[in-house]
Amino acid sequence: MTISFNTVNANLRVPGFYPEMDNSAANTLQASGPALLIGHALPTAQMTLNSPMIMPSAEMIQQLAGRGSQLHRMVQAYRRIDAVGELFVIAVPETMGTEAKGDITISGTATDSGVVTLYIGNQRILAAVKKSDTANTVAAALGKAINDNEDLPVTATIDADKISLTAKHKGLTGNDIPLMMNYYSPTGGENTPHGLNITITAMSGGAGSPDMDSVISAMGDLLFDFIGLPFSDTASLQKMSAEMNDTNGRWSPYQRLYGHVYTAKKATVGELVAFGDTFNDPHLTIAGYEKATQTALDELVAARLARCAIFLRNDPARPTHTGELNGVLPAPSGKRFTLTEQQSLLSHGIATANVEGGVLRIQRDVTTYQKNSYGVADNSYLDSETLYTSAYILRRLKSVITSKYGRQKLADDGTRFGAGQAIVTPAVIKGELCAVYRQLENEGIVENFDAFRQHLIVERNANDPNRIDVVFPADYINQLRVFALANQFRLQYNQGEVV
Repeated sequence: MTISFNTVNANLRVPGFYPEMDNSAANTLQASGPALLIGHALPTAQMTLNSPMIMPSAEMIQQLAGRGSQLHRMVQAYRRIDAVGELFVIAVPETMGTEAKGDITISGTATDSGVVTLYIGNQRILAAVKKSDTANTVAAALGKAINDNEDLPVTATIDADKISLTAKHKGLTGNDIPLMMNYYSPTGGENTPHGLNITITAMSGGAGSPDMDSVISAMGDLLFDFIGLPFSDTASLQKMSAEMNDTNGRWSPYQRLYGHVYTAKKATVGELVAFGDTFNDPHLTIAGYEKATQTALDELVAARLARCAIFLRNDPARPTHTGELNGVLPAPSGKRFTLTEQQSLLSHGIATANVEGGVLRIQRDVTTYQKNSYGVADNSYLDSETLYTSAYILRRLKSVITSKYGRQKLADDGTRFGAGQAIVTPAVIKGELCAVYRQLENEGIVENFDAFRQHLIVERNANDPNRIDVVFPADYINQLRVFALANQFRLQYNQGEVV
């Protein structure tokens, strides 16, 4: 008998029909890891800290993490875009720092009726104003409206004509909670009633970041393709970079977990450029936003993560640009980065967004990788789609090899053996890899099959007869990002130009 069975005994003597199941050639499924959001629950929440938890809905996280908590708002922002994708959260303990604080000071007396319109992040707070209302009266009404909305990231205390706001969480992220009056301006129907003057002191003073070692330990060996991190301080990002690295991290040959980290930062162009130049990590995308962006930074992270998750789960090689960030309020017109500034950001490892039709959209998701180990400019990992394409291909190859050749014997090419034997040769592996490449080409993941086959190397290791060594020279498909056109117009074709 030459056929290799896995479970049917070769010396079986009892008569009967003994079918053996073999799924080695049937597997067509490829794992697509879930998304992960990392953030704070309220100190009073009963949620288990530093423990991954699947999170199907914003309603569930509201009950567990508390209304207005960082995780509650992040999951809300995520689920506005990705309603069905698999999502996990990890609640991290409060930092040892301080809460950010801001002020709203009101003066004057209303000379007509109207509405005071305050934006805390992307949430609008309204307070009715009657003619002759004093500053104290308006402050009391506005402060009550703030505290009545438990979904806000801040709480308010009122002292006469002043409202003091305090972030619900300690740490640097509280400084990025934007405050603004009349986001849509009088043109959009928002204006402060005459006679009142309202002055805003931006949120500031928040200090501290969480212990990322505990977060990374909680992640363990779970698969997370999309990791949303609201903590964009250098120490936190360096810790995550170490977790993702190619040598002994999630992208190493030994873990093979892959995944990508998304975070965000609000700052001036100069500050963002300087910040981007401090990193060189292909597994990290830092999205840079204008300081006037009217959405909290943690919610920007969650929204972008959700949009990328939807796009890249469907096709890892298709560009994410133009992806709409639903529910996000961009910086007002006139306070947005210009084309020249966007070019500078993208040249220094900072991903960008742009506004079309009043909607904030992904412009380009570059990584922070900019130079090779010799400090020479290197664009091989410029775009995050390259990493997702790599993970997709490597997982496909692992699936095929482990499914079909998991318990095979290895022989040299030309060895004569009976049909049905569980034996594989380098030539068989080479043919299998070519077949997989054809499938990937048909899916629009790679291109140039003939060149690939010419440069593909599959050989038996010279020192270990039980090992196959492969050079897999995949030519990744590219993305259409720039369309350049020379508009060579004429007012009239000359007679000699017309055929």
